[in-house]
Formats: sequence, structure tokens, C-alpha cells
Amino acid sequence: MADQKVTLDHIDRFSDLSDKEVAKIASAGTYITVPADWALMGEGTSADKAYLLISGEVSVRKDGSEVAKLGPGDIFGEMGIVAHKLRTATVVSLTRLECLHFTKDQVVELEEQIPAFKAALESSTTERSSGSSE
Repeated sequence: MADQKVTLDHIDRFSDLSDKEVAKIASAGTYITVPADWALMGEGTSADKAYLLISGEVSVRKDGSEVAKLGPGDIFGEMGIVAHKLRTATVVSLTRLECLHFTKDQVVELEEQIPAFKAALESSTTERSSGSSE
């Protein structure tokens, strides 16, 4: 949906960002919907994309066991990009999802252009690093 108007007002993780910065993040990503029971990324695969959940819920699974559930406002896929490592978990949609999809290059570019975006990613990564949520 190229003309989909994405709002991120409800995302607490970006509350410290200006409206202009939030708009830049929203426009950089590609709005997608994903059906329930869909694997968005697999454990041991290349870290080439990240997602920002707008609505819905995903299950994060390591070695086949659920280690976390993520919902609106959560970012996943960023850990492998930030750490330059392979995926440490599989992420499967539990419900229909609305999310923003970011390529690795888009994540790197946003980190360079918006320091608070980089801080939000690092915060997300730190919050889940003990659980290896991706």
C-alpha cells in the first residue's frame, strides 16, 4: 500500500522524537500486513530486515520454544542488524499484523539521520538481549 498513511503516535518508544523525525521513520519503512501463523524471520538466517509492529502480536521462538510475545510498538529484527549477527530466534505472527518493514540499509540510514531512533533500537535490543528475542 504505497499510499497508506501510517501514524506512529501510539508508539511510546518514539515519544521523545519530534513529529518530523517520526514522519521520517514512518515514510522510510514499507507498510505491510501479514496473516496469522506466518514466519517473518527464522533462527540462524541473515539479519537483513527489521519490523516495527503497528498492530497485532508475534511469538518469538528459540529452539522451537516461545521466549517472548511482542505487540504494538515493539521492534523486532533489529538485534541482528545492530549486532551484525545471524538471527537468534524465529518470529511468527500470532494474529494479523500491520507493520513497517525496514531493510538493513534503511535501518542504518535512519540510525545515522535520527540519533533518537538509534537509541530506541539500542533500548529495544538491550531490553530483550538476555532473552535473545530474535
